[in-house]
Amino acid sequence: MSGYQKVTAVLGLAFLLIVVGAIVRQERQPDVVQLVPTLTGQPELCLTCHEGIEEISASHPTEAFGCVLCHGGDGLALDADLAHATMRGGRNPSDLAVVEESCGGSACHSGAAEDGGDHIHRVLTSVQATYAGAIAQVNFAFGGQTDAIAHFGITAVTDDNITTDTGLAALAAFHPGPDAPEAVQTFSNECLRCHLSAAVTEAPYYYRSTGCAACHVVYENDGLYRGSDPTTPKDEPGYGRSHQLTTAIPYTQCNHCHNRGNYSLRQMSFLERDDLPGPSSLSAQEQRELEYYQPISQFTLCEWELDCVDCHTNGEVMGNGDIHSNQREVQYIQCQTCHGTLTEMPLLETISDPEHPAIISAALNPNYSVAVGDTVIATTQGETFGWVQWDGERLIETGKVDGRLYEVPLVMGSSCQQKPDEQESSYCHECHTYERTVK
Repeated sequence: MSGYQKVTAVLGLAFLLIVVGAIVRQERQPDVVQLVPTLTGQPELCLTCHEGIEEISASHPTEAFGCVLCHGGDGLALDADLAHATMRGGRNPSDLAVVEESCGGSACHSGAAEDGGDHIHRVLTSVQATYAGAIAQVNFAFGGQTDAIAHFGITAVTDDNITTDTGLAALAAFHPGPDAPEAVQTFSNECLRCHLSAAVTEAPYYYRSTGCAACHVVYENDGLYRGSDPTTPKDEPGYGRSHQLTTAIPYTQCNHCHNRGNYSLRQMSFLERDDLPGPSSLSAQEQRELEYYQPISQFTLCEWELDCVDCHTNGEVMGNGDIHSNQREVQYIQCQTCHGTLTEMPLLETISDPEHPAIISAALNPNYSVAVGDTVIATTQGETFGWVQWDGERLIETGKVDGRLYEVPLVMGSSCQQKPDEQESSYCHECHTYERTVK
């Protein structure tokens, strides 16, 4: 082969490689998908990589919100590192450190309290966020303070509009100094893991997010993603079940924090349960019965069959906007809320306003509905259980998580001897304890 032929062959091979490389790169490069959300009017290219990802919720439609409005980041960058570098809260814009910037505003979740739109303020002042009850009890028990009233929270927080007798004006950040009792210092260093900002324990049964997503984004016990986003690994734990917010929150989500074990003040450490066999080793019903409550607990059939959100209102869970010293100050749902007493029916309210909170709440849940004219359970705090409705003869409850129907037995007309001032579940356990079938 002549020198000219060799050069020609080399150049031809180089050209072929360039062409093949270009074709490969073209095959690997996804089609650019542009979205222009109506709320911002600014184009973004996030769905180029995240095409197929679940819409976060019906009240946050992608065509209106897009991705950048809540998540931040560079919506025009197609390089993952550049696109994600300025995202708020990493994968979680509802983390309490950034939630005001991501989700706030008077038209969103920093609205007026009278309209029920002050979600962020309520969460930031809630016992779940402040951990004020545990801090106060430990600090008081070991001489760090002279009373059991909360003075400290995980972070400093204030409230300018106190609406309850037990509400507090402010909490200072809990940072015990070197002169604090040793037990209080140990508690501060090792035990502050049960609040909405706490670092997540990366282990089966504990996977969850932080902030609002700690409750409203459901995680499987194994922490694996089941959704359709091609960029989210399905074999790497630490992701929600899907990229979705929900009010149909199953007990398993609550149990990623609750009923996982007990704190020992003597040892100043958390003692994990040792009776959990691992995800998927039992049927769903057996798993529920085993893990819903700890083995040391007693519970009634309804406490086992229903999910936590079927009884506890958002006022109890998210807070009522005031800072409190303990959970008891905000807990008001009692057995008689749904079952009544020997002499009185439960409180009922007939919905007459199409903008009633019960109708709005039902629109966010896929399993029940409320319409004008429906008669529903009412609470002593003015909230309503739209999922528990009176049909003229019976109270019918629809499970908020699975849509199952239950008839709610009434105390009136029964042989029940519970007294109106004996509403703790322990009184019901005397006659109605449910015996576990799984040991």
